[in-house]
Order: sequence, then C-alpha cells, then structure tokens
Amino acid sequence: MKNALLNLSLLTSSVWSPISGGITTPDGFLAAGISAGLKPSGKKDLALLYAPDGACCSGTFTQSVTRAYCVDLCIDRIKASEGKIRAVVINSGQANACTGGRGKIDSEIITHELAQRLGLSNEEVLICSTGVIGEPIPVERVNSHLDQLIKCLAKEAYWDAANAILTTDLQVKQIAYQAVLGGRRISIGGMAKGSGMIHPSMATMLSYLTCDVGVDNILWSDMIKRVAESSFNSITVDGDTSTNDTFLAFSSGPKLDPRYLSTLEEGLNLTAQYLAKSIARDGEGANCLLEVKVEGTQSDSDARLIARTIASSSLVKTAVHGSDPNWGRIIAVLARAGVFYDLNDVQLWIGPYEIFSRGIPLDFDRQKVSNFMKARFKGKYLIDDIVSIRLRVGMGKGLATAWGCDLSDQYVRINADYTT
Repeated sequence: MKNALLNLSLLTSSVWSPISGGITTPDGFLAAGISAGLKPSGKKDLALLYAPDGACCSGTFTQSVTRAYCVDLCIDRIKASEGKIRAVVINSGQANACTGGRGKIDSEIITHELAQRLGLSNEEVLICSTGVIGEPIPVERVNSHLDQLIKCLAKEAYWDAANAILTTDLQVKQIAYQAVLGGRRISIGGMAKGSGMIHPSMATMLSYLTCDVGVDNILWSDMIKRVAESSFNSITVDGDTSTNDTFLAFSSGPKLDPRYLSTLEEGLNLTAQYLAKSIARDGEGANCLLEVKVEGTQSDSDARLIARTIASSSLVKTAVHGSDPNWGRIIAVLARAGVFYDLNDVQLWIGPYEIFSRGIPLDFDRQKVSNFMKARFKGKYLIDDIVSIRLRVGMGKGLATAWGCDLSDQYVRINADYTT
C-alpha cells in the first residue's frame, strides 16, 4: 500500500485537498531512494532530495546540546547561502553523532562528492543522518552509491525516498496537498520519519516539505518556524529527544499575491501536522493516537504548554493504554504544567464524555468511557484510532493541540533490544 497513511484522519480545509503523492508532487522537485547496504536489513537506506534552481530552504533543528555535525552543517550552509540549497542527501542506519572529528570530516566528504557529481557548490548541498548514536557513516560505501542515487532521481521516486529514511518506523509517512490560489494550482508535498525518542523541542525525526511557490527567505523562515511550533514541536512519544532532528522546507516557483500567503501557510500547517500526527501514531509499541486539546487559556502558548505536558505524561499514556478513564491523572498533570488556572473553571472530556467540571468529578459511566477508549484500538491506521482528551481551563481565547500515543510494554521490548 503505497499511501498507507493517506486515509488517516486527514486534515482538510475548504481550500486545500489531500492528493496521492509526496515530496516530489510540487513542480520541479525530484527524489531518489536506494539500498546502499548501510543497514543489515538490506532495505532502502540512502535518499536524495533535489530542488530546482533558485529554491529557498529553511529549517528548524534539535535543541540538544549534543548534536550530530550534520545539524551544524545544515544550519551553517542555510545561513551562509541565505537559503539557496539545491540538494539534501539522507542516510539511514548511522546517526554519525558522538563520533568525534570523524563526524565532521565524513559529512563534508559526502556532500563534496555529491556536489561534484551534481555540478553544485558544497554550500548548496546538505546532509541528514539518522540511526544509532555513535555509529559513523560508512563513507566509501555511500560515495560508491552516489552515481546510482543520482541516476534514480525521478518525479515518481517519492515512495522510494520516503522508505529510505526510515529506521524503527512501521509505516511510510508522506502526503501531498493541492489548492487553487489566484487561478493557479499550488502543491505542497512532505515526507518524514520518526517513531521513538519523540518529544517537543524537536525529536528523533527527520521531516521535509516542498512547495511550488516562491517565497522570500526571511518570510519563508518565519513561516516555517511557526509551522514547526504547531506540528513537530507539538508531538511526543516517550519524552526523549535526540541528536539529529531536522525539519527542512523548500519553496520554489513563481511568487503568490501577498493576500494568499496566509492560505499558503495554512496548507503548510496541514501538511506538517499530518506528518507530525503520523509520527505520533506510529510511536514505538503504540496502539492509538492520543490527541490533547486545550482551550480557554490566556494565550496559545499557555494552552500549548498544558497540552504538551499532558500528552507526554507516562501516567496518562499508560492509562490510555489500559483504556482507563483516570481523570485524576490528567488533572494532576494539569497542576504541574506551569500555567495558572482556577480549578473551578476546569472542564474535562474524554472523547464525547464530560467527566469533570467546576472542581469535581461528574457522575459518568466509567465502563462506557472505557469501552470508547478501547474501541480506538480497533486498527492502528484507521480514522477511529484517536483517543481525544479536551480541557477547558478558563474563558480566555488561547487554544492548542498536542499529539502523542499510548505507552505499552511493547515500547520497552523494542528499546531494550534496539542495539543488541
């Protein structure tokens, strides 16, 4: 199933519609994904994204003090080139983090070799790595496959590229949206990877967006920062972040009438949130998607802080796994989120059921709510796999949503055996 995630709770709007496709759907973008023998499984493990001449690239990155050199390389080259990036090579299997000076040398060698073959300057080429921390990239093996990788560049290769960036993921994560703005058809495409070590302030994820609209560098960078905040920085699986997390977004093409820029940003948000939810939904050992909506705060940032804190709580996540409507855990987490509220203003729903209001629990049918939660486990990739928690904490206009997943014993097994 090439678009296994396409039917998952698709985010739609009156303007933007999801379509079959991925990272190469926007005009001018090409991609490739091959097996270079970087992973013992023999699966695809080396990808390339190629952008049109004049494309603008912006990104957000891990906030970890310990980060792989590829992150520094991306940051430095995007800044030095003012976003004029043409290619990104992505290897899966080795994080190339905590490898000393070798990490810098290897990243620069690979990007240099690729730049030479593509007729680009080194500054126009980025590298992203994902895999086991401490494992260096087998440089000679990568370089020996660069010609094959370039030869495979194609509009139709979005599926191969999305496969090649995966590690412990169980599902490919890709999407495309389309809209008509000012009489012109606009496309946005995306792909991502991520399954464990996922938490706000970026996570163990790589994500890429492309768009066939030209946007000035500063304006584009501001857009992407806002998009990241409401998508990839609003998901959690296990409370851990990592060393290589990267979100890159490319714009390329004729510019839009400025009055349509807010609609363009809406499309970018839809695409990024779809990918972010796909990462949370595919969390290691997960059985359902946890969605936490918070409203009534004084600001969106307060609402986002509460939503993220609840979605990342191990006690809440294990209660969801057990289909236990344990409202006390949710209220207890709310109390430590760092946002002032009056308990007498708090209302709490699980799914359609209100279970707490005005400082006290309501008389609700516990078994009925539990059955509702249990039903979300019917199928991991069905539209009904969402356990929703909604909190109203006051009369303010602030609102935000965060996404996570249940926490199961399978998560422990997966991560206990990860490097053994």
